Amino acid sequence: MPLPDFLVIGAPKAATTALHAALAGHPQLHLSAVKEPKFFLTDGPPPTTGGPGDADTYREHIWRRPDYEALFRPGSVNGESTPFYLYDREAQRRIHNLIPHAKLIVTLRDPVERAHSNWTHLWSAGLEPIGDFLEACAQEPQRIRAGWAPFWHYISLGRYGEQLAHLYTLFPRDQVLLFRYRDLLDRPAPTLNRICAFLDVDQDILTTIPRENVTAHPAETPRHRLLSHLVRLSDRLAGQRLTAPLTRLLQHRANPRQPLTWTQRQSLLPHFAPDITLLQSTTTEDFSDWLRPRPRSGGLVGTRPTGQSQSRNGRPRG
Repeated sequence: MPLPDFLVIGAPKAATTALHAALAGHPQLHLSAVKEPKFFLTDGPPPTTGGPGDADTYREHIWRRPDYEALFRPGSVNGESTPFYLYDREAQRRIHNLIPHAKLIVTLRDPVERAHSNWTHLWSAGLEPIGDFLEACAQEPQRIRAGWAPFWHYISLGRYGEQLAHLYTLFPRDQVLLFRYRDLLDRPAPTLNRICAFLDVDQDILTTIPRENVTAHPAETPRHRLLSHLVRLSDRLAGQRLTAPLTRLLQHRANPRQPLTWTQRQSLLPHFAPDITLLQSTTTEDFSDWLRPRPRSGGLVGTRPTGQSQSRNGRPRG
C-alpha cells in the first residue's frame, strides 16, 4: 500500500488548511481526504486525556497503519498535512524511519502572531478558560506538565529554530521546502509554483489559495463564560454532537480577532528572540522583522470561525 511522498509538517495556524486545499486541486497530486491524520504523532493509540477538548481530538487520530495507508492512492504523488509534525521531535524521527525520502513542506508565521491566532481560536471555541492572551501564555509550563496537547503550547510551537535544527539532523536540506506564511498570503502564484517545482509536478496550474473567514473573538461576558463551561462539559459527555451548536452560539455576532498592541508583542518577544537568532543561523535567512512592531491588521488567511469546516471541538486544521 502507498505511503505519502510529501508532508506539510507545520506550523499550526500558518495556512496549512488553505495550502492543503490548494494542492488538492492539482491533477498530479493526491492529498489525503483527512487533512490532518496525525499518524506520526504516536507509536500506537493516542492519549485519552489532556486539556479541554483534547480527548475528542485524540479520537480523531488515524494511528493504525492500514487506515493511514488507505488515505493514499497507488501511482499518485501523495501527501498529507499535519502541522504538528514539525514541533514533535519524535514525529520527525518516525517520519524518517518510515519514509526517509519524503519531501517536507514548512510554513513559518511570525511566532507572536501565530500564538495569538492559536489562543483566539481556542477562546472562540469555548475551550480556552483564560480570557487574557498573555496570562494564558504564562500558564503554558503548567499545562505542558499536566499533559495538555501540543495545540495549547502557544509559545513552544513558535520556536522554529529549535524545531528545524533537529529536523536537519534527520533530513537533508534539499528535502525540506521552507517559506513564509506571508509569501503564501501575498504572493500565492509564485509560492505555489515553488511548491510544485519542489514536488516535481507541473507549475502554473495553481494560482490561488482559498480565502477563509477571520477567527471570531467573543467578548468575555457572563454569557461567554456560561457557554464555554457548557462546551467543556459537553465535550467530555458527548463530543461534537453537543459542542458544535454551542460554539456557533459563542461565535454569533462576535468581533473579528483584534491585533496585538506593540506593548503586548514586546512582552512576548523575549520568549522568541533567542530562537529567532537560531532560526536565522540555521536557515541563513533574515527573520529580524519578527522582532519589530507589526502592522495592525486583522483578517488573515488560514483562520476561520469555529464550527465552519474544521476539526471537532474547535480544533483548527492549519
